[in-house]
Amino acid sequence: MWAFNLDAGRNIVAGAFPALKFKSKRPPDALEGSIARAGALEVRLAVTKKEIRKAQRLRFKVFFQEGGAVADARTAFTRRDADRFDKFCDHLIVIDHGARTRFGKVKAKVVGAYRLLRGDVALAKCGFYSAEEYDICELLARHPDKRFLELGRSCVLADYRGKRTIDLLWRGILAYLRHHDIDVMIGCASFEGANALAHATALSYLAHHARAEGEWSVRARNGRHTPMEMLGRDAVDARRALSSLPPLVKGYLRLGAVFGDGAVIDRKFNTVDVFVVMPVKQMDARYLEHFGGGEKRAPRAA
Repeated sequence: MWAFNLDAGRNIVAGAFPALKFKSKRPPDALEGSIARAGALEVRLAVTKKEIRKAQRLRFKVFFQEGGAVADARTAFTRRDADRFDKFCDHLIVIDHGARTRFGKVKAKVVGAYRLLRGDVALAKCGFYSAEEYDICELLARHPDKRFLELGRSCVLADYRGKRTIDLLWRGILAYLRHHDIDVMIGCASFEGANALAHATALSYLAHHARAEGEWSVRARNGRHTPMEMLGRDAVDARRALSSLPPLVKGYLRLGAVFGDGAVIDRKFNTVDVFVVMPVKQMDARYLEHFGGGEKRAPRAA
């Protein structure tokens, strides 16, 4: 899901807050503790069900209240965006420890979130969320030795869509990549509104200039495939196309991402989705260095 401005910038130093007074529910191989801080903002993995529910409420606000997604009865009643994948995912969250209530009381608040689903967990438990829209079986079969990570449900509260929050989320993702020795990131990114023609220039640009091919090729499922090449290659104004890309898609593109064949209309979330493939070794080294991704990766477990 799209939601925030990835153009906004990047920078922070790892730190830790005082120990929390609850028992961790995380598995023994989890990335523990604070990953990075920027003033009162901290990024780390959610530890409790309560924190996951806070992330789900943030997703509801961004996707349903702001983005025009259509809520079913349960979602409307709970005011949380939740599905069957949540209990199997890791939830990366940004917390503002200096947030204040309307009565002036300081109360920590979840202001940013990303949902992370590792390939080994997906294959053992629930499958990948993006497999509902794209046929990724062949992609996985072509890379049996690669460790995949699906990114999804990215969102940031409106007042926090700036440099520090986005910076923290990417530092969190790259720390997670190193911790779990991830080889490839995948997932769906979205254009706002369920009308693909409204995004003809941007989608055509991705199809002509950034298509996933060969070993990384992926195609939208039959019956859901919407052609992206609405304009011929020579008819695409590259500058206009790049300026019209959603910030999240533009950020992925700058990192070196390539995109699947075909867009998918998601009427529930009121979006046009594209499939993103980011082999870690092909990611732009400048961004990896900026976010600390140049650090030595942990030895791969047997």
